[in-house]
Amino acid sequence: MTVYENPLLLKQADPFIYKHQDGYYYFIASAPEFDRIELRRAETINGLREAEPVTVWRKHEEGPMSSLIWAPELHYIEGKWFIYFAAAPNEESHPEHKTFQHRMYVIQNSSSNPLEGSWEEKGQVKTDWESFCLDATVFEQKGTYYYVWAQKDPSILGNSNLYIAEMENPWTLKSKQVMLTKPDLEWEMRKIPVNEGPAVLKRNGKIFITYSASATDENYAMGLLTADENADLLDAASWEKSKQPVFQTSEENKKFGPGHNSFTVAEDETTDLLVYHARDQKTGGGEALNDAGRHACIQSFTYDEKGYPQFGEPQPNTEPASAL
Repeated sequence: MTVYENPLLLKQADPFIYKHQDGYYYFIASAPEFDRIELRRAETINGLREAEPVTVWRKHEEGPMSSLIWAPELHYIEGKWFIYFAAAPNEESHPEHKTFQHRMYVIQNSSSNPLEGSWEEKGQVKTDWESFCLDATVFEQKGTYYYVWAQKDPSILGNSNLYIAEMENPWTLKSKQVMLTKPDLEWEMRKIPVNEGPAVLKRNGKIFITYSASATDENYAMGLLTADENADLLDAASWEKSKQPVFQTSEENKKFGPGHNSFTVAEDETTDLLVYHARDQKTGGGEALNDAGRHACIQSFTYDEKGYPQFGEPQPNTEPASAL
């Protein structure tokens, strides 16, 4: 039995772990200073604790990619590595535009090891509107690549909704964007109406998209979208939305605001793992985004008789998260 103790890594919000065909686990997350993108890798998940982080990209001194580098994800597409992330202009150049002027960007690396070689900026991923957007993820289904992300529609109340589009290539969208969900349930609108942080899981003939909602403090929680693997994924009607959160704060276990997750597999290749960030305490009413106390955590999960994931509760830090 492999045992994973939590937190896996301190002050690593928006954690993303990918197990590559080379046998390595790759870890990427928002740096606590929001000023760079770091990668680390190890042959085991526990090995990521001691792995040396390598800075692969830093924010620009000025311009649209000069501040608040958020939620990077590492993807391997057709023999090359891509990192998707969000960035904003800095206060000096745009004092009125700092927090909610993020756009989504891509960098590319052709090396076999993404911790080596050079990263080329492929530019902004253009969507149907120029508005606040972030948290992009990519998945392939039946030979087609899809892009899923969060964006603000100026005509809809709230910070962001979730959208999907087909991709022309790893940095260009092909289709019009389709809204999958907007914050319209009570638990998605606590303090701030938000749907963000999508993560894709393909299992049991279904495609699941988890997402996070509400303010990034103890109110943060995860929802679930589900579609049949044979459905038209660009049809919003193909997706079923959970009415209740599927993963949320556990006061008893002292895990607050779990969310912005990703998925990976244990070393046995058969156990699915939920990777997420959570706080060890409430933020006390302060500005949650400026509190770096969001730690990367990991735990296994199972499925019910209908094939839906059952994440349970965030396990306490005193209880190792096990995988068979």
